[in-house]
Amino acid sequence: MQVKSGGVTLADVAAHSGVSAKTVSRVVNNERNVRPEVRELVMRSVTALGYRPNAAARALATQRTHEIGVITTASPLYGPTAGLFSLEQAAWQAGYSLTLTTVRSPSEPELADAISYLLGRGVEGVLVSGATGALHLTPSALAGLPVVSTSPISDGAPNHLVVDTDQVGGSAAAVHHLVGLGHTHIAHIAGPLNWHAALQRRDGWLLGMSQTGLEPGPVIEGDWSARSGYEAARAIVDAGVTAVFVANDHMAMGAIRAFTERGLRIPGDMSVVGFDDVPEAEFQMVPLTTVRQDFAAAAERSVGELVRLIEGGPSEDNLVLLPTELVVRASSQQPPTVPLSV
Repeated sequence: MQVKSGGVTLADVAAHSGVSAKTVSRVVNNERNVRPEVRELVMRSVTALGYRPNAAARALATQRTHEIGVITTASPLYGPTAGLFSLEQAAWQAGYSLTLTTVRSPSEPELADAISYLLGRGVEGVLVSGATGALHLTPSALAGLPVVSTSPISDGAPNHLVVDTDQVGGSAAAVHHLVGLGHTHIAHIAGPLNWHAALQRRDGWLLGMSQTGLEPGPVIEGDWSARSGYEAARAIVDAGVTAVFVANDHMAMGAIRAFTERGLRIPGDMSVVGFDDVPEAEFQMVPLTTVRQDFAAAAERSVGELVRLIEGGPSEDNLVLLPTELVVRASSQQPPTVPLSV
């Protein structure tokens, strides 16, 4: 088929694939009532002809935009960045596209401005990713938009639920792992405690210490960077601890360098456990024991729950927690049998 100067139309795809224009419309709009073999046939024609759906025309015809707004903090950190990539992939699979806006903090004025911007773009729901704490949003500011976030909305909202990984449980599991190895003096290098994730991981460390009947060791607050982990480790190296649970992998890597510079062997003299399982964690000189969270699964569930709310489905739970996984590598082992000497 020769492509017309005005571009390929829905009717062209229908003629090429031998189905009706209505069927083609159902396929390109990702509707469910299409047989798999018909969907495949249409998509082959879409690819062969180079058809591109006109989003503006579709929105006029259906009175829907299939746009999801995303509010996130401007951060180059691994967790938020990996989460955004996974959200985009999950939204595309669900037949939606994303409109992104960033805020410096989850304050009520900044969030209200972000919601206003997204409403102007015609979004049908909002995902709030990587929030640093409870979200300060009034129901009036949300204007009835469904919202899925990783932390709660302080004032409540009728169409809102939280989807997060079980950071408390994962952190407690890290402590149980260390205690099972024989450690009784365990420190914690926390993330910035105005972040929801940092609080969850600190609370999980405290829970694990309480469950095992141990007194918590020192807590030093970092800023998620390897440098802050390095500085925090220097501050606790003489505290008599034999293990440290670190709130993210990059701080753990910085901590390992500081301990090594003081002559401590990892893990012979000091065990270190991180959180996130960043891609480079297993390729360190001492592969890092860490808590893995599945960003792709969290994104898929977040988008799925938001689409369900957008399309009028019931809200069964206000909180969805996805499991984390302890990944044991070489940076943790039994504590030294003699007191540390550095």
